Amino acid sequence: MSSLPLSSVEDRVYVLRTRWERYVAEGRFEQFIEFAVAINSLAEHFNRLRLPGLVRLCEGLENAALARLGDQSGHPLAQQDILSLQRQLDTLLGSVATSRAPVPARRTEERSTVSHEIDWVKPRSVWIVTSADRRELSDGLSRQLQFFGFQVFVMTWTCKPPQADAPLAVLFVPARASAQGHELSRIEGFREACPASQLFYLGVESVIDPIVALMRAGIDVAIPSEEQPSMVLNRILDLVQTHEQEKHKVLLVEDSRVAVALIQRTLAEHGIDSRAIGDPGSLLEVLENYRPDLILMDMYMPRFNGVEATRVLRQMSAYQSIPIVYLSGESDIGMQVEALRLGGDQFLIKPFNPVLLAAVVKTKIERFRETQRSSRLDGLTGLLNHTAAKARLKSMVGTAPAMGPITVAMIDIDHFKSINDTYGHPVGDQVIRGLAWLLKARLRSTDLIGRYGGEEFIVALPDVDPGLARSVIDRIRADFAALPHAHPGGALYATFSAGISVYPEIDAAAGLTEAADSALLHAKRLGRNRVEHAVG
Repeated sequence: MSSLPLSSVEDRVYVLRTRWERYVAEGRFEQFIEFAVAINSLAEHFNRLRLPGLVRLCEGLENAALARLGDQSGHPLAQQDILSLQRQLDTLLGSVATSRAPVPARRTEERSTVSHEIDWVKPRSVWIVTSADRRELSDGLSRQLQFFGFQVFVMTWTCKPPQADAPLAVLFVPARASAQGHELSRIEGFREACPASQLFYLGVESVIDPIVALMRAGIDVAIPSEEQPSMVLNRILDLVQTHEQEKHKVLLVEDSRVAVALIQRTLAEHGIDSRAIGDPGSLLEVLENYRPDLILMDMYMPRFNGVEATRVLRQMSAYQSIPIVYLSGESDIGMQVEALRLGGDQFLIKPFNPVLLAAVVKTKIERFRETQRSSRLDGLTGLLNHTAAKARLKSMVGTAPAMGPITVAMIDIDHFKSINDTYGHPVGDQVIRGLAWLLKARLRSTDLIGRYGGEEFIVALPDVDPGLARSVIDRIRADFAALPHAHPGGALYATFSAGISVYPEIDAAAGLTEAADSALLHAKRLGRNRVEHAVG
């Protein structure tokens, strides 16, 4: 199970527990709203940490709380409702406590140059629950997962959940002709034992009834037979990408100090940064400097209204797609529709529910960022594309400390054209994805990993000297050479060559990639399947 960053989790848990205790003691409506906001904040944090089991428990508690929100006349809640929420809260807090697994020791066989300073490999455990007639599939998945640094434990459907730390994920591989009723009871047992783990079911029929039954038993992801290997690996590797995204930023255009204080307090509870302006006349200047992800726009302000300000923004290419949410006491539906027609994305009525406001803001921002990400990511691998990778490297070089090294590696899969010609492009794509997954699993979230084009990749490792970087890349090279890539006739193996260069020996992004590319060509001339350093 992934280890939680204790300080941030404990802060949020403390806030959640404290607000619940205050509500139980005093029973005021606004205290219950603050309790619901704290649940949502914790769920959002677990979602950023890629801990879906804990997200699910938070969402269950949040839904139960929202179902009892009502209005002021319904508070304090009846004792039976308080006891019910207390039980759900205790389950959540217990799962949080058991999710704090100790950091595993580094593997002793690693070279000394790799084992200090950076924990490159991210060990995780995965359980595979399999039937006897599917051991070939289970063994294949086990081997692939082990190549990506996972500890794998294989067991039969008759086994009870082991008395061990909960795994990151449990994979259920059913028999070819299985009785789902028997499976469901087993899945329920694992779900109870591993409330914070991600549960996968492999080989489901594309029929809604059995999928719903599996989800009710505790399955998080039901995977069709034809998508098993690639989807399972992709989903599990995504779970260990725990990097924090850049903080959400909201610009609040509002002339009421009371409204500003309440809105900013609500946003801060959810980890959202905000800036407020009372005069829309300064809107363009603040947008240029602050660069928010969303604008909360009051409808009626001095000089001109929110709709007029929105119409101005929508005429500027830089702000045509930024989400704009209106806040107003305007209850006329016709006026609301007209405001949305003229450029707004949503309309919230004052006084607003803080939980709803935070949910709308986060949802709009995530969709906005997803649209932006889709233009930056490579569709096959999910890595940065050529343009985005070059821009990220330029930014890294521009912000590097005076003496902090950045090692850049250019990587190219050997004899890739012959792989495509012999086995076909789908298998070639699988080889490319395999290297992408291996790079994501082996490197840190702060490292640049991009698909530079075709079968070529770029990697940049900040604050890493070339000797350590060469050892890391060389270990990945050895692991990739041993990674089987399945095809209809069995499995094939591929290798890659790499060239590295280092900043500040070369102090420009373009020069770094050019030097690393020259070293890559030198590695190929020397026989391929090797890592070479650029000669200064």
